[in-house]
Amino acid sequence: MKISARNVGGVTILEPKGKITIGVGDVALRNAVHEALQAGSKNILINMAGVSTIDSSGVGELVSTYTSTKNRGGMLKLLNLPPKVSDILQITQLITVFEVYDDEAEAIASF
Repeated sequence: MKISARNVGGVTILEPKGKITIGVGDVALRNAVHEALQAGSKNILINMAGVSTIDSSGVGELVSTYTSTKNRGGMLKLLNLPPKVSDILQITQLITVFEVYDDEAEAIASF
């Protein structure tokens, strides 16, 4: 699991590539969001296009990072959900918690 970060218009965009699963991916995601928050970022967009698999730990980490960001006065949104990830968020009803976008420019403008 690799996560690249870039900044566009005051929004930190995290781009995980690989699996967000217990032990590796969930920790990498937590660390990437924590680093962005520590650097002063309030608006975080996670581009999920490169995510091949997500398990319950990964879903839990998404919820945890969402809560951490919100508690610090920021916003966390999701971009480009792959079908597998979208299905899991639909089944768990978490799709109603996250703001999800298919277009990066639209997502950035929403902040």
